[in-house]
Amino acid sequence: MKIVNILEKFLNLSFSHHIIILAEEKNIEKRWKYISLAIENRWDKRFLKAQIKENVADKYGAMPSNFGVTIKDSRDAIKALNMFKDEYLLDFINTEEVGIRDFADIAERVVEKEIIHNIKKFIMTFGRDFAFVGNQYHLEAFSEDFFPDLLFFNRELNCLVVVELKTGDFKPGYLAQLMTYLRILDDKVKKPHENPSIGIVLCKNANKDFVEYVIQDYAKPMGVATYRLSEDMPEKLREALPDVEELKKLL
Repeated sequence: MKIVNILEKFLNLSFSHHIIILAEEKNIEKRWKYISLAIENRWDKRFLKAQIKENVADKYGAMPSNFGVTIKDSRDAIKALNMFKDEYLLDFINTEEVGIRDFADIAERVVEKEIIHNIKKFIMTFGRDFAFVGNQYHLEAFSEDFFPDLLFFNRELNCLVVVELKTGDFKPGYLAQLMTYLRILDDKVKKPHENPSIGIVLCKNANKDFVEYVIQDYAKPMGVATYRLSEDMPEKLREALPDVEELKKLL
């Protein structure tokens, strides 16, 4: 990185942001990562502090996927790897508020409904350059109907991104389901100038080694990430997260 570029990036972030990064993160490489992430995603100071406490710098690029073997252009593969995290904090979904006490009773539709209701927050959590296309997006092939949970378009990757929500542990069958969606999206929805669609399974728990083992034989780009709800957060982290009014200002 050239000195001019380093200085330009450094000056694009406020002094108070730099103070937080210096105080909360001791690793120099991670500090630069947080500077980049804060600029690219327009994080406010409180949200930045929460992301550092979550160790977000280590989560980007750590999601188990088959991008390296399914995305032909190595530069695009690296972009895709760095676009997604291995775990997402969906702190805006509070099962107490929706009247559910036992996590085993939470259906995918409930989580999906909460995400749609808070779609701006979800996009901010998911990362930059995502645009929401729709939920339960209707796909049809040979008179068979399919309805993927969430469909996005990512401007930087120049491709559709389908997200399938699962409230339990990862199962290999989820990849086959995702493969079907991606095949139809690429055949019937993707524009000629766009890159092949990417699929993400977002589930509550996943064994990374097992996911890496079974995902490599699939021909479409896919990854598996996990999520945590507000009930799973330590109390200190909850206090560090921005409140509703601060999120409104940020958005």
